[in-house]
Amino acid sequence: MRTIGDLSLREKIGQMLVCGFDGHQPTDGIRDLIRQYGLGNIIYFSRNAGSVEQVHRLSSELKQWAAEHSDIPLGIAIDQEGGMVTRVTNGVTPLPGNMAIGATRDESAAFELARISGSELRLLGININFAPAVDINNNPLNPVIGVRSYGETPELVSRMGVATVRGFQSAGIAATVKHFPGHGDTSVDSHFDIPVLPLDRKRLEQLELVPFKKAVEAGVDMVMTAHIVLPEIEPKKLPSTLSPAVITGILREEWGYDGIVITDCLEMDAIAAHYGVGPAAVMAVEAGVDLIMVSHRYDRQREAFEALLQAVIDGRISEERIDRSVTRILRLKQQRKMEEAMLPWEAVEPRLEAAEERRTAERISEQSITVVKDEGKNLPLRRGTDTCVIWPVVRAANDADERYADKETLASYLSSMGMQIVENVVATNPTPEEIAQAVASSKGFGQVIVATYNAAFFPGQSKLVDELLAVHGKRLIVAAIRNPFDYSLFPEAGTYVCSYESRPLAMQSLARVLTGRVSPTGKLPVTLSTNFAFGWRG
Repeated sequence: MRTIGDLSLREKIGQMLVCGFDGHQPTDGIRDLIRQYGLGNIIYFSRNAGSVEQVHRLSSELKQWAAEHSDIPLGIAIDQEGGMVTRVTNGVTPLPGNMAIGATRDESAAFELARISGSELRLLGININFAPAVDINNNPLNPVIGVRSYGETPELVSRMGVATVRGFQSAGIAATVKHFPGHGDTSVDSHFDIPVLPLDRKRLEQLELVPFKKAVEAGVDMVMTAHIVLPEIEPKKLPSTLSPAVITGILREEWGYDGIVITDCLEMDAIAAHYGVGPAAVMAVEAGVDLIMVSHRYDRQREAFEALLQAVIDGRISEERIDRSVTRILRLKQQRKMEEAMLPWEAVEPRLEAAEERRTAERISEQSITVVKDEGKNLPLRRGTDTCVIWPVVRAANDADERYADKETLASYLSSMGMQIVENVVATNPTPEEIAQAVASSKGFGQVIVATYNAAFFPGQSKLVDELLAVHGKRLIVAAIRNPFDYSLFPEAGTYVCSYESRPLAMQSLARVLTGRVSPTGKLPVTLSTNFAFGWRG
């Protein structure tokens, strides 16, 4: 691999970009970016991931194409957080998400899951993971972080985050803590607008910044920025991604961090709609960022490249400044051995989703299920009793979320365990007519379970539960299959259980707990009320 002194300015800037594309095969656009612009890094989304064999083939083709045009290895990144943000879902070990892991309180579990995931990603040609999220979830109405957080305390998030970082990096994967300086207390989704947090430095140092500082001290490879404004820190009220006070001031100068800083995608409306992708790329580098992510459009990817190139030509950014970033990038590629050849598929396939790793993931997932209360004495479910399960269609809220097959529901797993189940599927935000139909259909059943999914954002769900409570009272079982804070909408529920996600693995674990096959051990990673506070275990 060449040193920085051997690279042209265009090649250096190409190394500073991370770009995405559509489809299961390399597009003409992504090939052109590698050939003409020296693109050094790719990001995969679920749109790029079909079967694991296809992902392996895609990585192999991209790396081969890159090798034909440069001797610098290609960085291939992904957001494989686990839980609700999982890009490769089939053929790899299923991973519980962060809040589920937080509910176990088990650092060794966090490490082991990251090690398993990292080893499998590496086999698929992926060498960078944009995980873990170490945002502290201290706002029940946060629309973008929620269960992607380990919990509400800096101590828990720091412990789990550092363990996860170490797990990924032990497997040869560059880990990334995000979203610096902390997206957990926002009420606006930066995919759509700019969140503003009027927090002073004392508050940040006591809460939001703690997990990031701990990760930096532990040697994390990368830090991803958040498009949030901290007006008490950044006098020009720039989003943190573009803020010298946040990136250079805190990360670089105060903490002495010399790893890689990467932006969240510049095409999110918090940046693209207010600054433009090209100008923002320049501002981000001026702020102290090393890697610029442009995940979607080819025209915007070229725009970011050309803007950075022109900024150097014009003297706005010095080439020495570019060199500092590229030195970090090349150092990481060498450290994580990104030049290593991929194994052939025949050697990879037997090593994916191995039985032992699957059992580990299942055990940890089962440990996360939290029975908040069972005042109705409804658990375990009675065998031989007709049971109605009312299930909301799970839909993606933004670019971070995933959508999973409707067949992999709680009802399907309960049925496989011998329960007599009738499932009633309703919309994410059911209409009055759907609510009336669901309530009417639940009458006459010996056991009724209603699943809720981010009910605070969908008033129809809350109305549905209220009407079911009016009919069934304490006999109703409420299962929060995403946001545990749904509890605040119907605290009178007799039985309330949290799975923290609706992924198939979590639904299997939830079914095992509900049927009594597994004893619940999860502890609340967030406070739901004065009676059910952080650490509660029913």
